[in-house]
Amino acid sequence: MADKQFTVGDRVCITTQPPYLKTADPMPMLRPPDLVTLGEEGIIVEQKLGGYWAVRFERGTFLIDSRYIE
Repeated sequence: MADKQFTVGDRVCITTQPPYLKTADPMPMLRPPDLVTLGEEGIIVEQKLGGYWAVRFERGTFLIDSRYIE
């Protein structure tokens, strides 16, 4: 799960659609997965614990598991 190495500022794209999205706010909320389309590019803004990354997309910043991005 945490085998992919990214750094803050890297451009990544969604390779597999996650079942839901979690906002990267101090109080995260679950959002529908269609806010980010398959293949959409985003920029990593922060590394989180457990293989999660805060990624800024056009429609918001979300916590994305590393298995869904490359």
